[in-house]
Amino acid sequence: MKKVFKGRVICKGNYEGECVVSRQGLNTLATFQKSALMNKKKVIGSDQNNKDVYGKNLTGIALILPQTIGSTTGGLVIQTICQMGINPAALLFSEEIDSLAASGVILAKNWENSNIIAIDKLGSDILTEIKTGDKIKVSEDGTVEIL
Repeated sequence: MKKVFKGRVICKGNYEGECVVSRQGLNTLATFQKSALMNKKKVIGSDQNNKDVYGKNLTGIALILPQTIGSTTGGLVIQTICQMGINPAALLFSEEIDSLAASGVILAKNWENSNIIAIDKLGSDILTEIKTGDKIKVSEDGTVEIL
């Protein structure tokens, strides 16, 4: 039987593919800014304090995390990488989405016409049941399943 997680949809969409799992809060500025400032074609995680994402490609994948952390620029950083088209395909939160990440994905969806998916309240089990590199399926109704 496949493991299925059900969360609250913030920005809907469908995705099928690989994921990266961060078991700690994700510092958006430290993780995404370097690639954005250097005008890269993809984001490589640059937060040396987060071994789960450091050095990994985060563009076009599902990023599973508890919450984002860091400075108040977090929402703007998310909007910027979406505007550049180098964002993760989906941000899947085990906990309730924080206000900065929410503002970033909602602005990106509405102002940048981004196809970023955001689902929260998926539960802490998602951080242990799914491993980096696993293939998952995200549905617009807020379900996430391991393939």
